[in-house]
Amino acid sequence: MSDKPKSSQTELDPAQVAEFLKRHPAFFAEYDDLLPELIIPHQSGQAVSLVERQVKLLRERNIEMRHRLNQLMDVARENDRLFEKSRRLVLGLLDAQSLEQVIAGVEDSLRGDFQVPYVSLILFSESARYANARCVSHAQARAAIGHLLDSGKTLSGVLRPDELEFLFGEAGTLVASTALSPIQHQGLHGVLALGSPDAHHYKSATGTLFLGYVADALARVLVRQRPLADEPQVS
Repeated sequence: MSDKPKSSQTELDPAQVAEFLKRHPAFFAEYDDLLPELIIPHQSGQAVSLVERQVKLLRERNIEMRHRLNQLMDVARENDRLFEKSRRLVLGLLDAQSLEQVIAGVEDSLRGDFQVPYVSLILFSESARYANARCVSHAQARAAIGHLLDSGKTLSGVLRPDELEFLFGEAGTLVASTALSPIQHQGLHGVLALGSPDAHHYKSATGTLFLGYVADALARVLVRQRPLADEPQVS
């Protein structure tokens, strides 16, 4: 049976017409002689043909899709850059011959290669002290930022002033957003935190993937360089 409309004295409801056109999107290709008779209100108040309106919509959608594609390409390029920087950092950790070289390598890479303005690497230890590392006891860490370590996951967002002071010292007053990752493998060995003066730079649950990779690699290197399994953990 043909789907072509038949002559009828019954006036069609607009909803029926709309439903028919949805089911027959090629209707005007077969009845193109109707196009000159159709008008669609334009935002400016003028009238345009259906074809002109369709072309305009397709053009707008095409522009929007190109914009989204450009955004995805920008994200992909940034991820490639982060991956390469993370790769160099991890290889540097593996080549380090001492804990001092490990600490220096992490801080130099994050400040220089990653261009992070505020870096905090804190090791948890009851007795050991290292010339180029800040060490605190597990009890001190628990009292100051214990709730940030409980999940064992990398976090990001805005921290309280007392938490920023513990992590970054006097520079904490300049930090508006933070990404933080526990250094954990066969025990909790410390914390690695990055700070930015931009409150939106480290948003909640974003911008933390590469930091988690670095912290995981650092934790395994620390176990090799300085076994800490017998030290109490922050819980």
